[in-house]
Amino acid sequence: MNKESKAFVRLADLKTEKFSHGKSYESDDAGIADALGLTKIGAAYTVVPPGKTACPFHVHHGEDEMFIVLSGAGEYRFGETKHHVKAGDVLGAPIGGPEYAHQLWNTGQEPLVYIAISSKADIDVCEYPDTGKFAVMSGRGKPRRHGSSWFTYNGRHQNSLSYFDGDKDV
Repeated sequence: MNKESKAFVRLADLKTEKFSHGKSYESDDAGIADALGLTKIGAAYTVVPPGKTACPFHVHHGEDEMFIVLSGAGEYRFGETKHHVKAGDVLGAPIGGPEYAHQLWNTGQEPLVYIAISSKADIDVCEYPDTGKFAVMSGRGKPRRHGSSWFTYNGRHQNSLSYFDGDKDV
């Protein structure tokens, strides 16, 4: 074990950080994996208030994700399907294309509380099918939520350049 590793953490003792953006996005989050000193697995404790979601509809190309609903109720949009979920449900979001895009909304009257677990990739590409955006992110060990990593680029597919764009033929 490295000197930052712990044998366990108690969820009630984790210090959450509040996140919000616009009218739809709001959550309180705490890094479980970070608190345990884990480097290959990502895990976060997330609390989403009624009527909100923690992130846009998206799919990862470098990380699998799994969500364990601890309390509350919500709607899990997965590809073209919507699933009603509640405490005790486990949700999967494999690496892939638009058919694996996902988003979890709190549709209940109380906070939706879940643990998000992911494989921790050095490099990830995330697509956002609703908006045509994508993000390229790198930097293991750095918090990447909402664009903070060693390298992040957000763009749209229609603005793609050719491989040799701007290169001089010498």
